[in-house]
Amino acid sequence: MTLAPGSTIGIVGGGQLGRMMAIAAAQLGYRCHIFAPEGEAPAIDVAAAATRAAYDDRDALARFAAAVDVVTYEFENIDAAPLAALAEQALVRPSVRALEVTQDRLFEKSFAAGQGGRPAPYRPVDCLEDLRAAIDALGTPAILKTRRMGYDGKGQARIASSDDAGAAWDAIGRRPAVLEAMVSFEAEFSILLARGADGATVAYDAPDNSHVGGILATSTLPARPIVAAQRDEAVALAEQIAAALDYVGVLTLEYFATADGPVLNEMAPRVHNSGHWTIEGAVTSQFENHVRAICGLPLGSAERVRPHVEMRNLIGEDAHAWREILSDPAAHLHLYGKAEARAGRKMGHVTRIW
Repeated sequence: MTLAPGSTIGIVGGGQLGRMMAIAAAQLGYRCHIFAPEGEAPAIDVAAAATRAAYDDRDALARFAAAVDVVTYEFENIDAAPLAALAEQALVRPSVRALEVTQDRLFEKSFAAGQGGRPAPYRPVDCLEDLRAAIDALGTPAILKTRRMGYDGKGQARIASSDDAGAAWDAIGRRPAVLEAMVSFEAEFSILLARGADGATVAYDAPDNSHVGGILATSTLPARPIVAAQRDEAVALAEQIAAALDYVGVLTLEYFATADGPVLNEMAPRVHNSGHWTIEGAVTSQFENHVRAICGLPLGSAERVRPHVEMRNLIGEDAHAWREILSDPAAHLHLYGKAEARAGRKMGHVTRIW
């Protein structure tokens, strides 16, 4: 089914990813309706309509479903049950199945391994005794991650020795988790794959990603040689996973580039921070290709337009330097319209291509 321009796209979530998705949709002639509970929601500023309600408000979701032609989501840290109910009334892309798999780290890792992926060695952890046993099995250093609701370094605790078990368990709130062995890697990179309703796919170049404090700092192209050498294998896994999920939209897989090949870190069923470079740096941005996919349109080219691209996140007070950034005529500044520049908060990004 193809949704013609003039149709309404419902976006669950009101953050910057929804904002940039709505901007891309508007350029193609679509209207966007945002569903989010927050009083401050950057996506609402650029959308045609909005519903402010809790994500588990079934009545509000039903009204939302009746007002839109297709539903998508901009983040995965929401309960899948209300969206499953929403899917009974509206077309939801990507599917709720993709959300269910990727919002739980344990499910995600086992699913990816079943498709031929290679995650870091891991063990499920449901109590402190499980954690001690997992440390004995995997050794240290290791990292403890909550199964759900973790992003940008949240819900994680590093473990240097077995003596850290109790403190780490307390640090994550004693919630169901996975313990991952630390991986020795040379680089971090991501694969963004757009898959259409007809099964056609396009994959973007793999950026070399650097993180500070668990938050993405920069994405750079071209990436280091080890990343370029592992891209095809990483894309193949993304294609395999997308096909298994009958995925429609942009799917992101994050990897460690190791001496033994790409090790899968995490998956995200959505557009992604490490793909922001595509707005100026690719023929078709990740946001436009997501809109094209969920509306049943042909996908656009993912080719890079210039040899060099760098995207840098503006975290917290970094965004106050907008005047200096704009003094560089080659800088492409994106501010997300957030009022308060808190530490660790993504306020915008800047891209340079040459």
